[in-house]
Amino acid sequence: MASTSTYLNFPRNTEEVFNFYKTVFGGEFSGGGVARLGDFSPAEGMPALAEEDKHLIMHIELPIVGGHILMGTDAPESMGFKVNFGNNIYLNLDPDTKAETKRLFDALSEGGTISMDLQDMFWGAYYGSCTDKFGIQWMFNFTEK
Repeated sequence: MASTSTYLNFPRNTEEVFNFYKTVFGGEFSGGGVARLGDFSPAEGMPALAEEDKHLIMHIELPIVGGHILMGTDAPESMGFKVNFGNNIYLNLDPDTKAETKRLFDALSEGGTISMDLQDMFWGAYYGSCTDKFGIQWMFNFTEK
């Protein structure tokens, strides 16, 4: 079955981020659990992994709303990455109930910034948006079915 997922990169705090999201959405990490950089040997020709990077997340998956899979990795500068947080991604959630929409909005906006409070919109949805405390932008769009 086809699916859509979202992949998030963080400089060194992916574990903190995903543990927070797990408290919001519930459930367990999927895809074989948490894979750490130190669990794998460097590919031939690659430099050895720095000791302080071995605990970092190579891959993590968390099922969230409606079968969507949230995936992530640490992308530290010590490995040549430069994470730039911007405004080019929103994760859009379409929960099943108005109450669940409010619960998710309240949890994800805590410690972050609310762009638009949840409210009834002209297109018939209960809508709001926020940026969570980790810089990820979320939209909430509940429509009675």
